[in-house]
Amino acid sequence: MEFSSVLLTAAELMAVSARTAPKSKGSDVIEIAILGPDQLESLAVEMEEISALTGMKFYLRDAGNIRQSGACLLIGADGMSTLGLNCGACGHATCAEMKASVDIAPVDSLYKGPVCALRSTDLGIAVGSAVKTASTLNIDNRVMFSAGTAALALGLLPHSTIAFGIPLSVTGKSPYFDR
Repeated sequence: MEFSSVLLTAAELMAVSARTAPKSKGSDVIEIAILGPDQLESLAVEMEEISALTGMKFYLRDAGNIRQSGACLLIGADGMSTLGLNCGACGHATCAEMKASVDIAPVDSLYKGPVCALRSTDLGIAVGSAVKTASTLNIDNRVMFSAGTAALALGLLPHSTIAFGIPLSVTGKSPYFDR
């Protein structure tokens, strides 16, 4: 039995959960994309390229998992968007100082930073809401840093500076555990 349409529907329902998840000050900087079966190979290839560049071997394992999936939900956030609370959690005394540090010396790495801690928290809540929906639907899934960074590298979430990917599968045994 083919489950690709079920997985795309599940991804859409997960996206609804991510979109409606609570956000700091009610300000939404969450970005969502859904990759179908025909788009997963390019994500897996990018993950392999990141592994070769960084030496991080788990990217190779995760790329294999992407190939075993039927869809992948991508959730990102604009971590450089601040709320003006001057909480200091980003390592700067004020939100203005954080923004100025980005303009002066942006970090060239898998994620771009610094990142507003509250925006990072918003992303975590959105991801948690999405995987809760997958669990309710009995859809196998796994939150992957590796898939998120590859999605950013490919420009799949153009307004995000931090992201996660959540591949989805419906098989007799989850491909994402006991790897």
